[in-house]
Amino acid sequence: MMRTLLAFFLCAAALLAGDNTGRRAPGFALPDSTMKVYDLADYRGKLVILEFMQTDCPHCQGFAPVLNEIKAKYGDKVAVLSVTNSQHDNATQVAQFVATYKVAHPILFDAGQMQYSYVLKLTFDNPYVCLIDGNGIIQNDFNYNAFTAGLFELKGLSAEIDRILNANASPVPKRL
Repeated sequence: MMRTLLAFFLCAAALLAGDNTGRRAPGFALPDSTMKVYDLADYRGKLVILEFMQTDCPHCQGFAPVLNEIKAKYGDKVAVLSVTNSQHDNATQVAQFVATYKVAHPILFDAGQMQYSYVLKLTFDNPYVCLIDGNGIIQNDFNYNAFTAGLFELKGLSAEIDRILNANASPVPKRL
């Protein structure tokens, strides 16, 4: 029984830790629907939540308010960027999504190449999230599934953000 439980937790941990953890986040410069370009390099020093989504994905729809709450909770410490595939979603669909779910962060358009450089797979489930630290290193990545569903809720995502922010905090200098 104990071995089975241990094996279960090890498998769950392996599923939670994405394939990209620890590697430098690929650079990008992508437009939103107004053609304003967002460059990952502009967010150095901040934790970036990079979400790959689709406007008709029910999990993405449920995650949008969570991302709004995260941005409100962490302010300038965290940047939120969503990316949709321009072959699937267009500016009208994104505008409707933004209005319906009161999205307070940019939604960028990609033709698929940038997504592939992050996910390293041709197909994946949405939403897919990468947490990129202030130094441009992917600290965690995960897509929505039964094992990761808690990370798509405020409490679970906040705990992961706190873990990353605390790990990257400067140590307090020792007094001599």
